[in-house]
Amino acid sequence: MQSKIRQLDKNNQTRIQVLNNKMIGRTMLLSLLGLGAVLLMPKAHAYDVVKPNSNLFEERYVEQNDRHLKSLNVSPDTTLEIGENQEADATRMLESGYDMMGTSEFVSAKIPAELAKAYGKKIKADRVLVYDKPTSLTTNMVNFDGTEEGKKMIQEANEENSKNEKTVHSASYWAKLPMPLFGVHVIKLVKVSTNPSEEGTVQPGLKIIAVIKDSPAAKASIATGDTLLKIGDVALEKADDLLGAVKRYQGQTIDVLLRHGDENVKTMVVLNSHN
Repeated sequence: MQSKIRQLDKNNQTRIQVLNNKMIGRTMLLSLLGLGAVLLMPKAHAYDVVKPNSNLFEERYVEQNDRHLKSLNVSPDTTLEIGENQEADATRMLESGYDMMGTSEFVSAKIPAELAKAYGKKIKADRVLVYDKPTSLTTNMVNFDGTEEGKKMIQEANEENSKNEKTVHSASYWAKLPMPLFGVHVIKLVKVSTNPSEEGTVQPGLKIIAVIKDSPAAKASIATGDTLLKIGDVALEKADDLLGAVKRYQGQTIDVLLRHGDENVKTMVVLNSHN
């Protein structure tokens, strides 16, 4: 997933994820909070030199937000996973009850993924996902004058360039959180249109992009892709509305109005409570 931001309430009661600046069909995701990018890695723009006794995963670490997310485990057993697809992996982690603490990304010579795990242990992450992608800044040069000397010079330069391949190293650090009151990650959608009068029109409700397994939302068969419209008497137009509603109704069985496909559907959800 290329661009993502999250909000976590102070008691880890409800997780709200907001995506920023990503096109989906004819809609654009609008950041509710302006906290910066969640499910987008920070981009590395230049090669980093690997120095003795250094850890670039630590040096290039960017915390997800200023809430200093912590695991529910005081001393987690940090595990390392070699990821395959960042977007799919992030969705899987969210659905499994994890939330992202932060990310690292840089370009350098190949270095062991265990360095990411070492830093994950330092910040007490439960899981560390690592991605390595070969890259190169080489450019094939062409000899336009056609001379043999020129051809030889260009060939030697291109051979030297081919030795400069580096690796884009990315890592995401995840914390396991307590079961939430409700259990969804959402985004706010804004319409993108060629009609200036429609451009930027805020779409109703909050779009669900992940449902946490075994959460109250999952047990009520609320699904990814549904749009939350109302919980109890609270209309949901922004993240704070959802946060406030689940706190207000925690521990209760409450009506939830949502958009499923082309229909508005009402369902009952038994919210968790945090004493």
